Amino acid sequence: MPGKVGEAADDVDAAAEVASIVRLDNPQIDLRLVSLADGGGELTKEFGAIAAGRAFEGPAAVVVPLVTGPHPRLLRAVRDAATQSEADVKITDPLGPHPVLAEALHVRLAEAGLARVDRMRLFNVSSPVDGIIVVTAGGDEAARGADATAVLLASRLTLPVVPAAIDGVPTVRDAAERLRKIGANRLALVPFVIGPEADHGRIASAAQAIEAGCAAPLGAHEAVARMVCVRYGAAFGGLDGFDDLSD
Repeated sequence: MPGKVGEAADDVDAAAEVASIVRLDNPQIDLRLVSLADGGGELTKEFGAIAAGRAFEGPAAVVVPLVTGPHPRLLRAVRDAATQSEADVKITDPLGPHPVLAEALHVRLAEAGLARVDRMRLFNVSSPVDGIIVVTAGGDEAARGADATAVLLASRLTLPVVPAAIDGVPTVRDAAERLRKIGANRLALVPFVIGPEADHGRIASAAQAIEAGCAAPLGAHEAVARMVCVRYGAAFGGLDGFDDLSD
């Protein structure tokens, strides 16, 4: 299958693990990991090299940004790199929102002891917390984009869930105040990030500041790899094995 998948990432471990999962089931894809740590210079060179070497019609590359929602700075860097290289490039939507990512957030919370493992509504089993903050990166727009995921997670947990941005508004403290106003005092924070787009230490500090538990980021969860394939498939013809992603 012609075409490339490029992932904007500067967390090598998480990106490499995601790439390994994608390659395992889709060896036909020429998948390349490209960092945006230099502002897009490496990506511009990669686009130019791909465009110069291709021998088929259609896009030179399909770029799947390794972010869960809107991230204006990152997406601008990808677009600028494409413009400077003069390559024919398709840039997909972010990986979220999607039910499989909400399920992955549930898993991360459960792994940290901050949510029940199952999603059965057993009212005689108390939850470890009574309010969840889904925190993302990418500013105000990212926080708005995480609202749908918060709704999906709330449906799974039967708990109030609100979004926040680590680098925008509503802030984590804003979200905590909103939850406490409705009586949710035992709070947990779950990072709706993969890794490279946010400072994990800053997220952990934000959780500590509001006396909330904190789950791990999505990282290289299988759901992230599945969504990379979904976005690629939507842009470039579909991939076997990743068509049925219903919750």
